[in-house]
Amino acid sequence: MMKVEDILKTVDHTLLNLTATWAEIRSLCDDGIHYGCASVCIPAGYVSQAASYVAGKIPICTVIGFPNGYDTTVAKCFMARDAVKNGASEIDMVINLGWVKDGLYDRVLDEIRQVKEACGGRLLKVIIETCLLTDAEKVEMCRIVTESGADFIKTSTGFGGGGATFADVALFKAHVGANVCIKAAGGISGLDDAREFLRLGASRLGTSRIVKAVKSSEK
Repeated sequence: MMKVEDILKTVDHTLLNLTATWAEIRSLCDDGIHYGCASVCIPAGYVSQAASYVAGKIPICTVIGFPNGYDTTVAKCFMARDAVKNGASEIDMVINLGWVKDGLYDRVLDEIRQVKEACGGRLLKVIIETCLLTDAEKVEMCRIVTESGADFIKTSTGFGGGGATFADVALFKAHVGANVCIKAAGGISGLDDAREFLRLGASRLGTSRIVKAVKSSEK
């Protein structure tokens, strides 16, 4: 069985609530460092403050075009550059889902490529919001993300009405290229869930519940 510390190494310890305060973000950073998480994933407005606070002890991840994905490409590229300038080392972007529904995959591909360039070599994770797509659309997005040069395909924002499923991670694993990693996010309920997502092929988990579960077990 996968050890708890190995699971924690895959966790993007996340707080993206609309009412997130600096005290909550600071506590998230403290826990992320203490438990050896992969990153802390926080709102863009806190990136500069958090990057200064953690002083390189944990990577800072933020989100752009979040959660709806329908910002213009120019705006998403600006957000990515601004986040990197402020200290983010990982960017999670939301695709334009309307373009997917219209079959405008070339536009989706071009946007991801532009955002990847704007990231200046930092990790880019592409959120496709699986709960709003058909399986055929998910497979096509696996192809697009593979061709784009992005580093990860990610299941969900957690704000779209559904989160990661085992079936979606298995589908990703079957269809993405070897250059693309998988991030499962949204609704990961605990350590057993985490182990199964990792077994199916995810290498990152976007969640706040894993650290909370470990903390609770220590009491």
